[in-house]
Amino acid sequence: MKKIIILLSGLLIGLTTVSCDKFLDVEPIGKVIPRTTEDYRKIMVSAYNKYPNHKSLSNFRTDEVKLILDPESTNFMSVKDVYTYQDLNPSKQTLSFGYQNFYEVIFYANDLINNGSESMEAGADKEQLLGEAYALRALAHFDLTNLYAKPYDPATAATAPAIVITTKHDIENQRPKSTMAEVYAQVHADINQAKKHLKVTSYEAGKNYRFTIAALYALEAKVNLYQKRYQAALESVEKALTYKSELQDLNTNTDVSVASFESVESILALEDGLISGLQTTALLSDELYSTYDRENDLRFNASFEKVEQGKYLSIKTGTGAAKASFRTAELYFIKAEALAFTNNLEESKNTIKEVITKRYKTEAVNNKLQQLNGLDQTALLSFLLDERNKEFAFEGHRWFDLRRLNQKEIVHKFENETYTLSANDLRYTLPFPKEARETNPNL
Repeated sequence: MKKIIILLSGLLIGLTTVSCDKFLDVEPIGKVIPRTTEDYRKIMVSAYNKYPNHKSLSNFRTDEVKLILDPESTNFMSVKDVYTYQDLNPSKQTLSFGYQNFYEVIFYANDLINNGSESMEAGADKEQLLGEAYALRALAHFDLTNLYAKPYDPATAATAPAIVITTKHDIENQRPKSTMAEVYAQVHADINQAKKHLKVTSYEAGKNYRFTIAALYALEAKVNLYQKRYQAALESVEKALTYKSELQDLNTNTDVSVASFESVESILALEDGLISGLQTTALLSDELYSTYDRENDLRFNASFEKVEQGKYLSIKTGTGAAKASFRTAELYFIKAEALAFTNNLEESKNTIKEVITKRYKTEAVNNKLQQLNGLDQTALLSFLLDERNKEFAFEGHRWFDLRRLNQKEIVHKFENETYTLSANDLRYTLPFPKEARETNPNL
């Protein structure tokens, strides 16, 4: 127990109200072990702060981004190997997808679940904290799996290796990988536990990085969608929409980005779609540029700024305020996709109309909606993926959508060299980091 407490103390550098040498150490020598809801709120704040910016980095693996060639730029060098798919031997300057950070977040959540549940005083604050811990642990295991394991396949989930599940303090952490089915079962178990505890339906801007009931159902809907459990996804998304359903109308409101933590669409503002340090490194790709109706699609001017001929940078993300782990537009896309996969085509089309009317100029909406008429299932799913790409550009969705729906060939050019991610390439799944494999030979 002493070793666990000392390790947790080391992880809690950064707490502001209690210095790290007085928090979470051994009580007999005059230090403080967390017991109160105030203590554990600080732990949860640290857990949220530790959550990796993996979505930001994943943008550079997709067909959304064209890397600005600036060999003198530190930011440029930090993503060059990601952009060129040099995963096995990246340079020391290359940013990490945050494998270790995920497990540090899980460590915090485990401490609250396993120890805080015993020591905190009963009440709504305790219940909310427990709910947030379960939800954050579910999100971390889910994201880890979708970075470091193949996409979920119902036919192989029972045997396909995924990641190491961690629900107890384990300093050595040398356990073997769990199967995909086991990981998703744990994610669902944590979501169900969170449902029993969460009390807050929504937090005000500034605190909306914390899990709420609305955010939990949004997560559950996404997990079910990734598992191809479409009816379950529809049930989850309908529950989420009862708490949060408003879409920002770009015809009348462009004061804040739809991806901002201050947007009316914000459900969980935890992660940066693109961190500010990388904003000037990521150009809009020619391929994504060509998909926009730049005259009528209001998202284009709301998302990108021309810096010189043929070159556009993101203004929707990379600002520090653009944090959108979940926003209401995603709920509509999840619903429309699940309906399309279950062959409820008209209902799917009616669902996506809600988004289209808020994203295109009023005079162009009817023409856009007419494109939906007559689309069969295959064409509708293609339409939805195309709209998803434009809706969530540079928000860190594209890599995961490509993995689960369309592992297409992607060609990146850099310094007169061509780097190709082939269709269904093994590199659509990240390798475990070298240091993780050295620590745990079971990976």
